[in-house]
Amino acid sequence: MTSRNLTRRGLLAGAGAAALSAGPLAGLASAQTAAGRDTPFRIYQITYRGPTDVERGFSDYLAQRGIPVEIIARNADLDPSRVAGFVEEIKRLKPDLVYTWGTPVTIATYGKDTDADPSKNITDIPGVFTMVSTPVGAGVVPTLASSDRNITGTSHVVPPEPQIRAMQSYRPFKTLGVLYTTTEQNSIVIISSLREIAARMGFRLVERTFPVDADGKPSADTAGDLVRELSEDGAEWLYYLPDTFLSTNIDKVAPVATSLGLPGFSATELLKNDALVSLISRYYSLGQLTAYKAEQILVDGVAPEAIPIETLKRFSLIINMPLARELKLYPPLAMLNYAEVITG
Repeated sequence: MTSRNLTRRGLLAGAGAAALSAGPLAGLASAQTAAGRDTPFRIYQITYRGPTDVERGFSDYLAQRGIPVEIIARNADLDPSRVAGFVEEIKRLKPDLVYTWGTPVTIATYGKDTDADPSKNITDIPGVFTMVSTPVGAGVVPTLASSDRNITGTSHVVPPEPQIRAMQSYRPFKTLGVLYTTTEQNSIVIISSLREIAARMGFRLVERTFPVDADGKPSADTAGDLVRELSEDGAEWLYYLPDTFLSTNIDKVAPVATSLGLPGFSATELLKNDALVSLISRYYSLGQLTAYKAEQILVDGVAPEAIPIETLKRFSLIINMPLARELKLYPPLAMLNYAEVITG
């Protein structure tokens, strides 16, 4: 299956299917109404590490639908503490919609569902979030069916159990290694889920965490040593969960794992070139799904709390063949019938 087909099918099951469910005439009317506006919708967009394919998919969807927008782009540059200044700017500018990327930025902007503070967070302007791994577990929303407040959004992570089964299909294992950051709520939630899955499916989970200093900041200085410890503890796969600090410092982790013959499995598209196998939601398609939710708010006038939080319904399995050759761990032939293969 080609990357293009996977993307199209993922979109059809997500944003495209949702748009079609309202009927083609309703969708056309919405687009025509938006195109007739005298002024574009203003969207204040906060990213964590600058623009990604998520933002490209988001903008392309709105352009293809003929929805005029002005994007006010801001970058937290890996520092969620910068969001407080953006929140103040949002309150001054009063855009039509706020867009946030990632759990730290999303929580800093909107607050958690139990403690949002109008003096510190955005509560009176509609918002959409994306790239939040566990929206309920991280406390962003109480349920995926409704946020019960002025936001909605999308999640990019394939549930852990299908990922575990994909690893087992490629290379059966008895011990799974994981390296994560204790200061990231998403990681804590996923680790808890992995422990439950390990107990139920009968494999051993070995864990290491990045050290954290007195100010609560994690350090990657010992990342290589932690990978070696996981290997010595019997890890047969190294699971790259959607941990922002891990992703940022993957260059200190993946090369060491490869040198030890330890294959990596990635939960996010960002690390597909560092892992042997990845099971992911495509960033571009996720951006389109997020834009569809923005369209519902801006054009159709749907309240954000009435729009469910979703991930894509189709995922991409990616095999890194150069890494497979280096590790001498080749995929089962049957898997090549449905996987996307990186060849160089």
